[in-house]
Amino acid sequence: MNFDLSEEQEMFCNSVERFSAPIDVEARRKLRLSASGYDRGRWTQIAELGLIALAAPEGSGGMGGSLVDLALVAESIGKANSPDPWLEHGVVPSLLLAAGGAEDALEKVLSGEQLASFAWAERAQRYSLKAAGMKAEKSADGFTLAGEKTFVMGALLTDMFVVSANLDGVTACFLVPRDPDGVDVRAYRLTDGSIAGELRLNRVKIGTAAKLDLEPTTISDIAAKARLLAAAEMVGLGQRLLDDTLVYVKEREQFGKAIGGFQALQHRLVEAYARIEQCRSMLYRAALTDRTDADGWHRAAAGAKAFIGENVDVVAREAVQMHGGMGITDELAIGHAMKRVMVLTKLFGDVDSALAEYARAA
Repeated sequence: MNFDLSEEQEMFCNSVERFSAPIDVEARRKLRLSASGYDRGRWTQIAELGLIALAAPEGSGGMGGSLVDLALVAESIGKANSPDPWLEHGVVPSLLLAAGGAEDALEKVLSGEQLASFAWAERAQRYSLKAAGMKAEKSADGFTLAGEKTFVMGALLTDMFVVSANLDGVTACFLVPRDPDGVDVRAYRLTDGSIAGELRLNRVKIGTAAKLDLEPTTISDIAAKARLLAAAEMVGLGQRLLDDTLVYVKEREQFGKAIGGFQALQHRLVEAYARIEQCRSMLYRAALTDRTDADGWHRAAAGAKAFIGENVDVVAREAVQMHGGMGITDELAIGHAMKRVMVLTKLFGDVDSALAEYARAA
């Protein structure tokens, strides 16, 4: 089997590396501390690179990238420790809008003109994709939405929400602009400095065309892709954590010699290396799984997310411990990387829920 990257895959990975190179720790921290937690101008540049269009099918105006293509980009973003919310505001909305037939909204997302967020999580639902508290009522001229969502990524950035709601006992998705009366957003910062929020819809009226043509099975499939790409970004972050730690232990001296020369630390670093290599193998095995077998594909994606989330978390903690107390701070890249891992492990399900999904699919 040929494991070499294609010319296009190399191009996208190199584009991510060049684009992320100027964002050092200080620049990343300033970006996170801004009012919205990100820069819209930088997002437009990501769109111009084609990284958002990569997620959408060619028939919908995108580039039709494969899941392996997307995983490579996600891993590169993680390795660069980039603050770009490519997965949350690029990939997931593009997949939802393309599958749901919202061509006008998709065009604005692919161009970087507007950002979208998927509002799916609800309190007391434990990562379930089934909408319960958010209700949708059919009316003569459209729909009325009422209820609350939590953990809405990019709450202060987004121009439109893809909101899942209970419509006559079935989970449906609706496109809700940010500006109508009755849309209330309460923002808060996550541990990695990005901004999420609570979304409350107080009987918001939307037109018939706002309903996306999405079946619950399609939503589940897109969520499985998101889980796998979150795992891919964690693989990249794990590699960055290991690389930075290797540099540090060669420079930090104790008792007159570099601490990297101590056998106890060498054993732990070798174990971290082995964990990252296992994670990468698990990632691309899942990415190449036949998706026509829905149960097998969902099992592979959930298993990869659980395995990678657990192992990269161990690598992150080892990296922080070897750096000492400053490792957890925002002064070092590994502090940012570890906090991003903490967010990604919860995106579309934590380790326990991913294992439960794996068991159901099995």
